[in-house]
Amino acid sequence: MHLSVSLTSGEPIYLQIKEQIKNQILTGQLHEGELLPSIRNLAQNLKISVITTKRAYDELEQDGLVTSVSGKGTFVSGGNKESIREIKYRALEDQVRLTIKESRSIGLTKREFLNLVTILYGEENE
Repeated sequence: MHLSVSLTSGEPIYLQIKEQIKNQILTGQLHEGELLPSIRNLAQNLKISVITTKRAYDELEQDGLVTSVSGKGTFVSGGNKESIREIKYRALEDQVRLTIKESRSIGLTKREFLNLVTILYGEENE
C-alpha cells in the first residue's frame, strides 16, 4: 500500500490518508481481509502523528471499509461490498448532478440529455 501526504495542500492529513485508503479499497488495490499497516508504523513512515493516523483509521471503520481487531490490527472489511456499492453510488450521483448542471449550462433539454446518455450507455454494451 502506497500513501503520501502533503503538508501544504490545505486538506487535513487524516482526510488525505482516509481518501487514499478508501480509493485503494474501492478500486480493488486493497482486498478484503488485507492487513493495513499498524497505526504506529504508518505514522512513522509518513512522519506524522499517531493521533492523525488513528483518526483516519477510525473514520474508515465508521464507513464500514475496515475492521479493527484488538491485538491483531486493522483489516479491509469483509462485509463491505454493500458499503462500497453505496459509496460508489453516491459518487456517481454527484457526478451526474454536475453533468446535468453542465448540460443545462449549454442549453441541452432533458430529452437531448437522456438521448445522449442512452446512446453512450448503449456503446458501452457493444
